[in-house]
Amino acid sequence: MKPQALLALALLPLVLAGCGAEPTTSNTSADLGVNTSPEQNRVTTTKNEAAAALLPAKIRDRGTLIVGAGFGSGNPPLGFIADDNKTPIGLEVDLAYLVAGALGLKPELQVTSWENLFVGLDSAKYDAGFSNITVTEKRKQKYDFATYRKDDIAFEAKKGSSWKVTSGKDVAGKTIAVGSGTNQEKILVDWNEANLKAGLPAATIKYFNNQSDTYLALTSGRIDAYLGPNPSIAYHVKTSGQTETIGKFSGAGPTLQGLIAATTKKNSGLVHAYQAAINAVIADGSYAKVLQRWNVANEAVQKSEINPPGLPITS
Repeated sequence: MKPQALLALALLPLVLAGCGAEPTTSNTSADLGVNTSPEQNRVTTTKNEAAAALLPAKIRDRGTLIVGAGFGSGNPPLGFIADDNKTPIGLEVDLAYLVAGALGLKPELQVTSWENLFVGLDSAKYDAGFSNITVTEKRKQKYDFATYRKDDIAFEAKKGSSWKVTSGKDVAGKTIAVGSGTNQEKILVDWNEANLKAGLPAATIKYFNNQSDTYLALTSGRIDAYLGPNPSIAYHVKTSGQTETIGKFSGAGPTLQGLIAATTKKNSGLVHAYQAAINAVIADGSYAKVLQRWNVANEAVQKSEINPPGLPITS
């Protein structure tokens, strides 16, 4: 999404839950309490000495936490650009700042594409990824995870659709857009395999370079639905007034609650520090304030876990 498009989007009503408002609404982001300016007045915390002591010496001495933010051209409300067209803001950005603060470090956010986020983690260019990264068994082969939020995904379709998605069978024969390399893609591919075995047609999977192209395809009827992170879907449903959520699922499949996590290269020595920092901000209440700020309090976790069970490699 181009910065100009993000600016236009940011000025629309911003609420993350409920049915979409009519596009003629006169509300503004200020009216609804969502700050899209570069002056974020973020929720802060104090340094947790026990968590900071778990950092590798080179990170502690450097004094900065280099964070990869893989939202590319923008994925509101998870990560996007403020209306100065340069400052990263959003839920994941706030959480990265909070964890860095608990570790006594200054956060250095580097916005990149989803694909390059993992390249940067692999090369240790980034100390952490805060970018709505779901724990999966495949990713656990290369990365360590400290969880901080529940992961739900959702289907978004044009408003007024009688079609609902309650299971994989409901996508048979449909055309669905999804992000490449995401857990949403993995779930959709698994559903296609199950449907083919059951004698049902597979869904046609489409990929787009950015959200604006995805939503243009949705409103023009070139795709039937978009499968993406639930916070992003809920945000767009409310701001556009033209779409609705037609199904919501765990991001780890039907038998496991998906979890979002701070991500680091396996055996980097950082994951225990992240877990301790996350648990510290949960305990002091600053974590809850960040989630409330972005209207995702229902995705809170009670504690951070290291490398819990994730989306299976196979169905």
